[in-house]
Amino acid sequence: MEFLTVSVQDRVLDLVPGYVLGLIAVPAVEVTPTPPEVSELLTAAEDRLHALGLGKAEVSALPPIAAWREAYRQVGANPNKFPCAAESLTRRVAKGDRLPRINSLVDLCNTVSLHTGLPVAACDVGDVGPELTVRLAAGDEVYLPLGAPLTPEQPEPGEVIYADGLGRAHSRRWNWRQSDLIKADVGFRRLLITVEAVHDGGRTDVEAALVRLRELLEDRVEALPGPVVLDRSNPTASLFAAELPQAAG
Repeated sequence: MEFLTVSVQDRVLDLVPGYVLGLIAVPAVEVTPTPPEVSELLTAAEDRLHALGLGKAEVSALPPIAAWREAYRQVGANPNKFPCAAESLTRRVAKGDRLPRINSLVDLCNTVSLHTGLPVAACDVGDVGPELTVRLAAGDEVYLPLGAPLTPEQPEPGEVIYADGLGRAHSRRWNWRQSDLIKADVGFRRLLITVEAVHDGGRTDVEAALVRLRELLEDRVEALPGPVVLDRSNPTASLFAAELPQAAG
């Protein structure tokens, strides 16, 4: 049986030694339009952030986000132009907005991200394998922009990306943008949930976020595997089978 191997390149960890990547492999799940109970959870997270009344500078100063801004500088990315996913999400809500409801899994991830200040993503890896690596780009990889897959791009050399073994980049500037190929859309999917941190104590916060995500997923996924955490001491893990199970019908 073939597995998906997820790893973090040593060169990334040399630049950002505190990087922690939490993973939950979801072998098969039906992603649905956002149900009321998930929308209510996201509304509660939005309300909590609205009540804090944070301005743009205060969002940037939150410890998990401030650490991402410094990590971006360490890898040559301008965090003012390319904020990490958690900063973009938190800024949008902090100024009083509501997030669009996308689907059951994406909205659960956004809920946890708003509560923790960590980048949390649901990635469809049904067409990804047998490897996925967080690494520095060579510059010749192909990236399909989210919502615009017919206008491919190439990452800049040295940019941190998620990449597979086929020369495809599945993110730009670490977690600033996800690719269209791995967006978690409605339907039966094989997903990889990612939670990332670079701040002091980040592993503890990633582990807590993984526990919360498992709680939210357990009613939706049968036999959900335990989470995995990658860091400098453990930069590689083999996860679920690469074949997407067929839905019963």
